[in-house]
Amino acid sequence: WVQIGFVVGALAIAFTNLADVIPSRRLFATAAIAGAGANLCLLAVDNDAVPLAMVLRFVTGVTLAGVYPSGLKIMAGWFERGRGMALGILVGALTIGSASPHLVRGLGLDWRGVVAASSAAALIAAAIVTRLVGDGPYSTGTSPFDMSQVGRILRNRRFRLATIGYLGHMWELYALWTWAAVFLAESQAGSASSYGSVSTLTFFVIAAGGVGSGLAGVVSDRYGREVAAGVALAVSGSIAIASPLFFGAAGFVVIPLMVLWGAAVVADSAQFSVIVTEVTRRDVRGTALTLQTALGFLLTLVTIRLTPSIAGELGWRWAFAWLALGPVVGLRAMAVLRNAHGGDEATGDSLPS
Repeated sequence: WVQIGFVVGALAIAFTNLADVIPSRRLFATAAIAGAGANLCLLAVDNDAVPLAMVLRFVTGVTLAGVYPSGLKIMAGWFERGRGMALGILVGALTIGSASPHLVRGLGLDWRGVVAASSAAALIAAAIVTRLVGDGPYSTGTSPFDMSQVGRILRNRRFRLATIGYLGHMWELYALWTWAAVFLAESQAGSASSYGSVSTLTFFVIAAGGVGSGLAGVVSDRYGREVAAGVALAVSGSIAIASPLFFGAAGFVVIPLMVLWGAAVVADSAQFSVIVTEVTRRDVRGTALTLQTALGFLLTLVTIRLTPSIAGELGWRWAFAWLALGPVVGLRAMAVLRNAHGGDEATGDSLPS
């Protein structure tokens, strides 16, 4: 329900241009506070009030749609050179934050502790953005409401290619994040060795993406956005294909491969966002980022649901191999984008459609 809420919220923000109409820091802080409140309300929900809990999770997802793209836009406003590294660090921080509930759970706290800790983190983030972060020298300011902006953005060929790459990345990412703990538990059950705490191990698998995002940012600024994204897609897709081979193996085989996968699977994420900031007009930067994000999270609704269905039919050994389809498509899009010519990268006004 969080994913569904995110998609609905992101599409609403994109089609109403709210990410460009409302100042980014204000949108980020307001959404973070609202999300923390909705999340905390779960603590007051009775065990039998499942519909109410689902609504609260949906609302939490809607609010997150106001946080993530706004954060990207804020960071992009501070960097022109080195933007790949800057957004890579931001997405790396997001990745570690996404992994933190597994660490909290691994420390022995129950779901209430996880909810309280994540809500507190959201409130701290709102305070930081409000009090400690200003608008950068490359910020775009606000733009008037214009329903036609989404159509113009979609006619931008380079935006479409970057988004296809992003969709290939998202095809794999959230299915892995959602089901990594189950995959590891099932692999450990069939192994002759113990992997240790699955919750703690899952934290490290996901959090490794923080390191991967930073490294990809360095590669991106030096060799190009498409190269950085392509390398990450190639590594993560290769491990997905190989996952049936190492399933059930000893911990010294499975754990390093899963951590490497966690580092690679999210390393390219920020670079697709960087491309969007560079190939679309500045006054629609927030809308373009939100639209790309919305389409990506919409796709995750498919892979998150299909992965356990495949596992139910074929077993968890084969649950992740099919995710390599996304990186294959993404790699192709990056190859085409790297060879694309024409148009003004800073505005996107003349890009071929």
